[in-house]
Amino acid sequence: MKIKKRDQVLIIKGKDRGKKGKVLMVFPSEQKVLIEGINLRKKHIKPKRTGEKGQIIEKPSPIYVSNLKLICLKCGKAVRVGYKIEGGKKFRICKKCDKEI
Repeated sequence: MKIKKRDQVLIIKGKDRGKKGKVLMVFPSEQKVLIEGINLRKKHIKPKRTGEKGQIIEKPSPIYVSNLKLICLKCGKAVRVGYKIEGGKKFRICKKCDKEI
């Protein structure tokens, strides 16, 4: 998977199209990522003790990797990601500016 934890991404599909966010968690087996403040779902919480009130909280839910583009740190644009191998090390590169991400 080409997107890693703490990357900045741009949403290209769905209700949050055009928003940017930071990746919190990656689920490679499901091809999904969890992004801070994006794809929020409401969750109803029951009161745990008597006299306490129930709550409705918003939690981010995972989004498919195909709906995201990585934001390059060097050029600041939403880009596709490639790989380069030099000296036995593999690293990600930006397809637009050809620099290491």
